[in-house]
Amino acid sequence: MKPERNPSIFEPSMQRRTFLRAVTAGTVVMALGGAAYVLADTEEERRARATPRPDGRPRLPPGQYLLKHLRPMGGDEGDPSPGSWRLSVSGEVEAPFTIDFQEMLAMPQVEQACDVHCVTKWTVLGALFTGVRVADLAARARVKPTAHHVIFEAAHGYTSNVLLREALAPNVLVTHRLDGTPLARAHGAPVRALVPDLYFWKSAKWLTGIRFTRADEPGYWETRGYSNHADPWKEERYS
Repeated sequence: MKPERNPSIFEPSMQRRTFLRAVTAGTVVMALGGAAYVLADTEEERRARATPRPDGRPRLPPGQYLLKHLRPMGGDEGDPSPGSWRLSVSGEVEAPFTIDFQEMLAMPQVEQACDVHCVTKWTVLGALFTGVRVADLAARARVKPTAHHVIFEAAHGYTSNVLLREALAPNVLVTHRLDGTPLARAHGAPVRALVPDLYFWKSAKWLTGIRFTRADEPGYWETRGYSNHADPWKEERYS
């Protein structure tokens, strides 16, 4: 997640495209950034393709392969300190507000296992996240009927855009724990968005704001050639 001030705006996109082409060609990257990311066995992958979700779609979207653990995807990191963290909820709402980390922890907490799908074609099944539902934050802010989109705002000006109805789904979180431990810095500590039914770039790391808008505002990757919607089952990778 590179900020707008970086003049080499197409470098991250080219890196992602190179990785995606390598996977498509059958090349498996086993060590990235000094850490190993173990592939799931083929039987587990077969079962995931054959297992339907409640909505009838296969658990493993087309074109994806399984990893055992979440892979950090880079980006310019924000401040990882919980004591410094603030989240603003603003835009088309009747009661905008800002909360700190302790206030977030005092809200109802949700622990959920969900699958994560990256545009570079890896998937992790059953990652356990803990956090607060975006729908609960929206209820507190009293979102106006004029709102149709949600913009996740993050460190260094990074944004990602999501349709309001998708952002308010019960599995969409502002999350601060992964697999029982606080988020690692590389995964967006102290807090990131989690939108598990869209490609993972929509789940903005180092989250600082949730803004409700009338009109769509394509985010960092969306303005650089990536799909505006990002549905993994439709393979909406590029626009």
